[in-house]
Amino acid sequence: MTYVPSILLLLLFAAIAALLFAKIKGKAIPMAVIFVLGFFAVCMAGIVAFIKNGENYDAYLFQQWQPLQPEKIQGLVEQGYTVVVDVQADWCLPCRANKANVWHREQVVDTLNADNIVLMRGDITNSNPLVEGYLASVGGHGTPYNRVYGPQQPQGIELPATLAITDLLWALSKVN
Repeated sequence: MTYVPSILLLLLFAAIAALLFAKIKGKAIPMAVIFVLGFFAVCMAGIVAFIKNGENYDAYLFQQWQPLQPEKIQGLVEQGYTVVVDVQADWCLPCRANKANVWHREQVVDTLNADNIVLMRGDITNSNPLVEGYLASVGGHGTPYNRVYGPQQPQGIELPATLAITDLLWALSKVN
């Protein structure tokens, strides 16, 4: 079933090639038809390339986020753990973008599934005094807010609001 889009794409390119060949041989085939089919072929090629890039888009289902417990962060860091904190809200569009572009990506999920990494998520979709107190204590001003703590950086490294995979990987390399 996973080969169906590729086969359809090949058939579409073959049809375009056949139409071009027929046009060269003198058949009355409008160029508009060939251009429209070419446009569809390019669009479909983009879709096939996106689908076929080999990434498991369900990898995030295996992440083990625990509720944010600010009082436990320093103790975990002293034990040698890396603590990744994500504060988000359902109504926060940049939070959703961070999930799609970073937190749910297979490369990130695989990296964060290490035994020495603890994931904590604070949710302020509704008022949450614990999470709001944490944000106030670290100088955070709302969502999204991400911070990585580790033995080399026990105070943590704040990540940019618009998160990129490289930002997270850089911070992880600095805290260990």
